[in-house]
Amino acid sequence: MEEKKFVGVRKDEYNIKQFVKRMFGKGKVSKVRIEYTPVGERIVVSTHKPGWIIGKRGEKINELTEILKKRFKMENPHVDIEEIMHPEFDAQLVADDIALTLERFGAMKYKAASYRALGKIKNSGALGAELRLSGKLPSDRARVWRFHFGYLKKTGDAAKVVDRAESIAQTKQGIVGIKVAILAPGIKMCDQITIDEDFMNKVRSNAAFEIVEEVKVKKKRKVVRKNNGK
Repeated sequence: MEEKKFVGVRKDEYNIKQFVKRMFGKGKVSKVRIEYTPVGERIVVSTHKPGWIIGKRGEKINELTEILKKRFKMENPHVDIEEIMHPEFDAQLVADDIALTLERFGAMKYKAASYRALGKIKNSGALGAELRLSGKLPSDRARVWRFHFGYLKKTGDAAKVVDRAESIAQTKQGIVGIKVAILAPGIKMCDQITIDEDFMNKVRSNAAFEIVEEVKVKKKRKVVRKNNGK
């Protein structure tokens, strides 16, 4: 019984997240997070256009709150806006932007849209990024095109810091799937080594310690040889 209740809660959360994204349109909302508090539910909407989401005098927020109460049976929902300061590092916004470009100008513009998005990410200082577009590009047979640069972890615990997202573009030629992975700047990897003055001082101190220990070992060997010779 508890398992069914847990699955039902997660299903409702998924439906709410998808509804919020559809309500504001593709490319406006990156992520929707639902938190449960003693006073009610807290819905956090991550976006790079908070003014668009809030609306004039908060009318869109009020409309969303009423829908959550009536349609999804929430008792006291509270909608908060989380502004994304660097949308070029958000994988979902980048994927949606490429999808909107393909839907507007056609699937034949996939290279221009991909290189434009990749250039923005690279010029903003990202450590690495990968774009994968799959569909009828540009022939009648489905193909996969990959655009990438820099350093990007794909396996292990270090891959968890990579922001990944997917989107779909509905074009005249057919549906185009878009996958985006971005490694934002400032993220410290577990296997990353920074060579600075402190690092060099540690290397020098360790090297000096090893030399001293080696000299001590040689002196002990000479003493042992002399004693054995006597």
